Amino acid sequence: MIRGLRPLLRGSTYSGALFAYCGAPASLPLLPFAVAPTLLWRSAPEGVRAVLALLLWAALIGVVGLARGTRRLLVVCARRLLRVPLPDPMAGRPPAADRWRTPLWLLLHVGLGWTGGLASCVLLLAGLTLPQGWADGEAQLTVFGWHARAQGGWSWVAAGGCLLLALAGCVAVSGALRRLAPRLLGPSAAERLALAAEREQLLAERNRLAHELHDSIGHTLTATTIQAAVAGEVLAADPAAALAALRSIEESSRAALEDLDYVLGVLREEQSGTAPTRTLADLPELLDRLRHAGAVVEPQLSGEWAQVQGTLSRAAYRILQEGLTNALRHGAGGPIRLRVVAAADGLELSVVNRTGAGTGRGAAARAFPTSGHGLPGLAERVRLLHGEFAAGPDGPRHWRLAVRLPVRLPA
Repeated sequence: MIRGLRPLLRGSTYSGALFAYCGAPASLPLLPFAVAPTLLWRSAPEGVRAVLALLLWAALIGVVGLARGTRRLLVVCARRLLRVPLPDPMAGRPPAADRWRTPLWLLLHVGLGWTGGLASCVLLLAGLTLPQGWADGEAQLTVFGWHARAQGGWSWVAAGGCLLLALAGCVAVSGALRRLAPRLLGPSAAERLALAAEREQLLAERNRLAHELHDSIGHTLTATTIQAAVAGEVLAADPAAALAALRSIEESSRAALEDLDYVLGVLREEQSGTAPTRTLADLPELLDRLRHAGAVVEPQLSGEWAQVQGTLSRAAYRILQEGLTNALRHGAGGPIRLRVVAAADGLELSVVNRTGAGTGRGAAARAFPTSGHGLPGLAERVRLLHGEFAAGPDGPRHWRLAVRLPVRLPA
């Protein structure tokens, strides 16, 4: 009994009923346009003209439901008044198979609004009128030719029953719309698939941005910190070397700021400029920055690696950047051997550095503990490109990163 009364105590019941009943007055502006054509057909019986006007009225309501803004407005109202969690409609025209859902919702909405509204008004009127005749010994109510009589104290019972029925009508109407809203206003199967694809694309873009931030900003922070330490150590003995290190810090920071501005623009959903791209063509600049940080890099470049372009070239640059950064951060000094071999069927990348207890470059290089995201991120990047990835010890004193990417160079 108490469970059955709970809907009567919820505010969403009455806000939903209000939403349903508003469908009746909202359809009234279309009624004159439906009645006007029937007035020209004076020879037809009144019943036929009434049916024709009703059909034209329903057709006009359905046409309103085809408008793009109608569905969005209905979704917003259903969320606030029916308390139904509905996503925003997708941009653009819905599929042809789904265009009937909004007109059908409007027709049901208007039908429930008129039916529930008239029934509730009659019941409320009966509940307020019947007790007035109790003092005279008999109460009578006439509505559309229908008569209701209650004698003595039964008038109060009848009045209470009418009020309860009116409240039950509110529960029924709001409940019916609440059950229909996900089916007719919610996303269809095709729209759910499109939303899932859009969400997957967004997640992929965010993961890509995370990789870009890790590769670019992480490398820059490592390199600039070591370069600053080197500049401080040689400032008195070799001012020219210190000045070169400071200039390298400026160039690295400017490049990192460009990457950061682009990523922040995407995350804020703003119209950002063209994404700064780093390719294998920028590899010499990267090696110069490492040398300014005090690293000894021994590059071995062979094949037509400069002809590698597009996504593969950008991915190869980021892989080498991460490998060199790890060698600079965690290596034990000594030369860093870099190898890039571009063949007709593949691009081979490798970075080999010494391992040990320290970096050999002072406390500045040890200021960056490993985050654990570098190698997994590289492995994921290589996997997406259908390449081969290997990282691990190479003998007792060295660490080796090796990547092979499939590529087909232009003839």
